[in-house]
Amino acid sequence: MENSLLTILLLPILTAVIGSYLTYYFTNKSKRSEAILRFKEEKYSNLLILLQGFVGKTTSGETKKKFFEEQYKSWLYSSDEVVQTINEMVKLVIESRGKEPDPEKGRKAVGDIALKMRKDLLGKTKLDFKDFQYTDVIE
Repeated sequence: MENSLLTILLLPILTAVIGSYLTYYFTNKSKRSEAILRFKEEKYSNLLILLQGFVGKTTSGETKKKFFEEQYKSWLYSSDEVVQTINEMVKLVIESRGKEPDPEKGRKAVGDIALKMRKDLLGKTKLDFKDFQYTDVIE
């Protein structure tokens, strides 16, 4: 009789405690994931805007400098694929230093960076590098 009374009292309390802990754990995990996603989205958008320093009429030494400052910071939060793709673009920039880079390789490098960022944030995409384009603003 004591066992059944103990079970009747203890089981609901134990279930409530475990349920509360699980709810707390998964809520915190969800909030943390959401905060990380927002942070990455903000940082990736900064990098994307600064990529304009490498493209067409928007090419700018100052913008490139800011891009490289952000790129160094991106090692802390970017996926491996994003870091590797940025490194490929940097390699292209270094190789073409002092001469006009191949426009198609440049478009691919910049488009691939945008694509890898998109995949890191969304998980998957059907787009490819050709779908990403910068538009030069004509004065």
